[in-house]
Amino acid sequence: MQLFFTPTIEPHHTVFLLNEEESKHAIRVLRLQLGDILHLVDGRGGLYKTELIDPHPKRVGLRVLNVQTEYGKARYHLHIAVAPTKNIDRIEWFLEKATEIGLQEMTPIICEHSERKEVKIGRLEKIAVSAMKQSLKAYLPQINPAVTFSNFIASIAEDETRIRGIAHCIDDSEKKYISSSFPVGDKYLILIGPEGDFSEKEIRQALAAGFIPLSLGEARLRTETAALASCLEVALLNR
Repeated sequence: MQLFFTPTIEPHHTVFLLNEEESKHAIRVLRLQLGDILHLVDGRGGLYKTELIDPHPKRVGLRVLNVQTEYGKARYHLHIAVAPTKNIDRIEWFLEKATEIGLQEMTPIICEHSERKEVKIGRLEKIAVSAMKQSLKAYLPQINPAVTFSNFIASIAEDETRIRGIAHCIDDSEKKYISSSFPVGDKYLILIGPEGDFSEKEIRQALAAGFIPLSLGEARLRTETAALASCLEVALLNR
């Protein structure tokens, strides 16, 4: 099944026009023809089965045959707040794989030890769209603007997410495993630090805001590895 990302489509639509980019891909690359079936996703859980009624290379016309809402909806909501790595390719790799596994929200956080202070959100959104389509998902992760660690902690003070964890490298006998401390089917927020780890001040801030210290095992993991390991553990917990 080939998916096309069409964020402007709505469940009440009976006909729809693909944008120029998706139209060119459908006609010039995939060689789709009159009467062929296309599947569209809106990034909000909608899966649309359509029939090609106008094979125009710049504005493909489609007839909507069937609509499924909440297609493949996860039983949980996972928000990863992760410090962008100096080599941005690593965070892009994380986002691609995490979207495939199951990630609903991501926020780049700028920490005291962060070597990268800026992130191109548009680039990350394109990667998430591609991964969503490749993995046959109908939900697109929300990519939030980059924010400083302190501002992020302040902004989630009133957030309804009850399950909050911070993965850090400082020895702490209170660290818990996700599999044994997180309940099933909940909303989770996990903090992942930069290459130089969170500062002690940041760890104290997080703990004061209700985050529990998390262990991801005995090995010291790279930022993107720790973030992906967290996504995988939560996905397995809720499988």
